[in-house]
Amino acid sequence: MSERLVVIGGDAAGMSAASQARRLKKPGELEIVAFERGHFASFSACGIPYWVGGDVAERDELIARTPEEHRERDIDLRMRTEVTELDVDGQRVRTRDLESGEEAWTGYDKLVIATGARPLRPPLPGIDAPGVHGVQTLDDGQALLDSLDRTKGRRAVVVGAGYIGVEMAEALLNRGYEVTVLNRSEQPMATLDPDMGRLVHRAMDGLGITTVGGAAVTKILTGDAGRVRAVATDDAEYPADVVVLGTGVVPETGLARAAGLPLGVHGGLLTDLAMRVRGHENIWAGGDCVEVLDLVSGRERHIALGTHANKHGQVIGANVGGGYATFPGVVGTAVSKVCALEIARTGLREKDAREVGLAYVTVTVESTSRAGYYPGAAPMTVKMLAERRTGRLLGVQIVGREGAAKRVDIAAVALTAGMTVEQMTALDLGYAPPFSPVWDPVLVAARKALAAVRSAD
Repeated sequence: MSERLVVIGGDAAGMSAASQARRLKKPGELEIVAFERGHFASFSACGIPYWVGGDVAERDELIARTPEEHRERDIDLRMRTEVTELDVDGQRVRTRDLESGEEAWTGYDKLVIATGARPLRPPLPGIDAPGVHGVQTLDDGQALLDSLDRTKGRRAVVVGAGYIGVEMAEALLNRGYEVTVLNRSEQPMATLDPDMGRLVHRAMDGLGITTVGGAAVTKILTGDAGRVRAVATDDAEYPADVVVLGTGVVPETGLARAAGLPLGVHGGLLTDLAMRVRGHENIWAGGDCVEVLDLVSGRERHIALGTHANKHGQVIGANVGGGYATFPGVVGTAVSKVCALEIARTGLREKDAREVGLAYVTVTVESTSRAGYYPGAAPMTVKMLAERRTGRLLGVQIVGREGAAKRVDIAAVALTAGMTVEQMTALDLGYAPPFSPVWDPVLVAARKALAAVRSAD
């Protein structure tokens, strides 16, 4: 007898789960119904800043698989259909067609919750004024591009200096805008320690981006026509013809909360290693709506990244389809850039280490991406945290030019393996002058961290 799998959410985690389950179960064995409230499925939200900035020419280049392609694979993907209620006891979901308003109940044998995350939109006066934009979906990106085309002025204010904030600052700079970034913290990129964030701040200023730290936005000011004209803080007003919000995201778990499913301290769904919602045998969850185990700190955390979402989906699909897979956790690796500056981090910041009670040492080294004598060698700064006494690697942050960011992958592997900085110094990394110095910058940092660990004992 055929079972029915219902998937809530048509992006990375949801459709990866549906696709993997379909590979393992034929239509006669498993019916798959997926609901997506937006206009697009299986798209790259991470690519939106590069589409806005002109690096990606067409919106459709960000779409991995269309609804029609999913349907050709026997996945009944219903677009513009929002799930409004989850009845766990009755094993059914209530949906509303956003075009017709029609409502219906759909039963399930197995359920996947992949509702993603929603942008933080602070409840400020004027926050909903024309010209104020978030950038979470392709619809958001299109609305921003349309707004830029209609706007005569060339002044842009970005609120927030996290990943989205700095990437959107670059996008707007590339489009010829005068860009101001307002950030509540003193330094941009709160995922870095302040000393490394200061390097990003300095580089952004050098690019012509005005970066204002310690600037908490209090209101959005509008003109006679109701359109945004400025952004106000306690101390100043910043003229704006367009405003982009980069204030972060939170798990979209309203449905789960209303249904009584278990949530963590960050508001994300809690799952076991198989991505099954804790305490519910036939419900799985993945993507930006869940919390995952941090392998370094041992705590649950919320990380909204497409890399994790796709892995979650693969694990869920395997388990739903009768196979077996687990998702052990993350080390918190992320990379970004603003123009030529590359930014990377993995593991714990100093703040994170203190919060979980770890004693640590830190070192910072300056090196180059290639042998110093080879043309094109670019500077980079590497900061490394290691646990006192044991020397276990705790985290790495890198800020530099071309060739800097992806070096963080060395540290990500070392963190996942639980390596010490002493073990890292013996890593057999590739070397040739066009690619690195004799001692790779990450290994230079590991040697210095080892010395710091030994001197701290």
